[in-house]
Amino acid sequence: MRRWQGDGIYFGGDYNPEQWPEQTWSEDVELMRQAGVNLVSVGIFSWALLQPAPDRFEFGWLDRVLDLLHDGGIQVDLATATASPPPWLARAYPETLPRRADGAILWPGGRQAYCPSSPVFRERSLELVRAVAGRYAEHPAVVMWHVSNELGCHNVHCYCDVSAQAFRDWLCERYGDLDRLNDAWGTAFWSQRYGDWAEINPPRTAPTFANPTQQLDFLRFSSDEQRAQLRAERELLKTLVGQPVTTNFMIGTGIKYMDYHSWADDVDLVSNDHYLTAADPQAHVGLALSADHTRGVAGGDPWLLMEHSTSAVNWQPRNVAKLPGQMRRNSLAHVARGADGVLFFQWRASRAGAEKFHSALVPHAGPETKVFREVCQLGADLKALAEVRGSRVDAEVAILFDWEACWGVELDSHPSVDVHYADQLAALYGALWRAGVTADIVHPSADLSGYRLVLAPTLYLVRDADADALSRFVEAGGTAAVTYFSGIVDENDHIRMGGYPGAFRELLGVRTEEFFPLREGERVRLDDGSTADVWTEWLHAEGAEVLASYADGPLPGVPALTRHSVGAGTAWYVGTRLDEPATDRLVARLLDEAGVRPAAQAPTGVEVVRRRDGERSWLFAINHTEAEVRLTATGTELLTGVRCAGGLTVPAGEVAVVREDRAADPA
Repeated sequence: MRRWQGDGIYFGGDYNPEQWPEQTWSEDVELMRQAGVNLVSVGIFSWALLQPAPDRFEFGWLDRVLDLLHDGGIQVDLATATASPPPWLARAYPETLPRRADGAILWPGGRQAYCPSSPVFRERSLELVRAVAGRYAEHPAVVMWHVSNELGCHNVHCYCDVSAQAFRDWLCERYGDLDRLNDAWGTAFWSQRYGDWAEINPPRTAPTFANPTQQLDFLRFSSDEQRAQLRAERELLKTLVGQPVTTNFMIGTGIKYMDYHSWADDVDLVSNDHYLTAADPQAHVGLALSADHTRGVAGGDPWLLMEHSTSAVNWQPRNVAKLPGQMRRNSLAHVARGADGVLFFQWRASRAGAEKFHSALVPHAGPETKVFREVCQLGADLKALAEVRGSRVDAEVAILFDWEACWGVELDSHPSVDVHYADQLAALYGALWRAGVTADIVHPSADLSGYRLVLAPTLYLVRDADADALSRFVEAGGTAAVTYFSGIVDENDHIRMGGYPGAFRELLGVRTEEFFPLREGERVRLDDGSTADVWTEWLHAEGAEVLASYADGPLPGVPALTRHSVGAGTAWYVGTRLDEPATDRLVARLLDEAGVRPAAQAPTGVEVVRRRDGERSWLFAINHTEAEVRLTATGTELLTGVRCAGGLTVPAGEVAVVREDRAADPA
């Protein structure tokens, strides 16, 4: 891995000087220095300006921008500028335009109007990468390279003829011969058997449900095609530049069709974009989940927050502005959970274009504003936290997450449309957050030996090796909990026979013979006083202890919650969708059994996370409540407004960070 350059925590955002008259640029640099900005991303959407015609490059404006930033002490994350092709590419090569499943062409006028499988796009984009990298590889301002931007955000699935041929090639490499493909796809059903590779197409609009394994493989292929663009640019850059290379993932933003676990090895540092869901009053919990997931993708290493917003965005139905102090809390929550850089979209709010109402570090009203004053305060905060850089986050709980399982559980023709992959992930994570416990979100193939508790929410699709790894974790003394509709199918979306939950049946000591999903709005009671909805199943305890059964509904007396001793550990099964209070009680029992404690005792609504570097540790306390809180913590105060005298006082809506007197006991 190429090393990050510079000291301290990165702070800044996307800088798009091409949107502004050149006389504005000097003012930008002065305001950046005032705010404490030390890193900006440049050139992300500049292809049409850098290459205004197929046979002509124009670099003069970018030369002047980079020189000006360097003179001002601002470092640059320089983009390859391939994120969105210029109009001339589509005019010259209309076959590069993507198509939807119904055949409709997606035209230029927005962004990412290209087929990810197009060899023409690949060739012309790499031509641009070579030109930009060749010119700026040694520029002293450039400390990082930014491949494309949000790969797959708008064009992850293309169904054109070019993509169809690329899909066939991908399938041929995956399966080797048609007999293996026909077996994996179960083509004996509905007379779908293929006799020639040329007969296979992407799952275009069909009269009824498309073959589920065909759909699943197309989703895998589509993620791999986006990854192929990343890898092609990265491999070319490696021959031309010495700085680290990254691209911005979109973990926890509702974008779910890139398998970022498989992409992580293709970047020198993991970067992520995150935006709050304005309609969610608990959006800060989703922020924490995204940050913990990003850290999991990074293998526990520090990562870079490439984009978030100072206030409102422009693309949600109702774009709610952030209240005073919220931007600071959001930013420092990312740092608490492993970010070594806090960047925004964008530096200066646009005066034209689709994102002109998106907030920025410098708003339309200028620097004499709430937003810019808070930006300057955040810059000072991050400077004060410079020593935290490079440390890792303490976590004794892991939540298993697999994008392929996500794709599989949300295919059509399933038992209930109310079963969503993110549902139980969010429910269990929310209970951990309310309990003050930090979790790593990791792939099922990750090393689990360092955790005390592992949760597997709705892990519908699971490979044998990953199911076996969870069993070994429990046998060695760990505590695990698996929720409903897990372990149902193998990697080909074939049912695991013999009763549900298939891959986990022996580990859990249970066998389900039939699903009994509930009607819309229907609820059931359990005999421990809990309530549940969405899902029930005809479950038999075959070695497991029954902790709760249904008191009513379609299956009175049938087990709903079980616990099974296996080796030195225990495996719990949750066979229904518990409500929030019941989920909180369940998670509290799991934490107690596993011996997991929060970083510090704090009331609900106060986020407490510990980062650690060898013998040093730092405690972050983020108060999302409207009341002052006092925590037990001693050490050196790094942020203002906090008293440290055997205790830590955190005012309402504020953030405290303390360098602890001695490294806290990780247990």
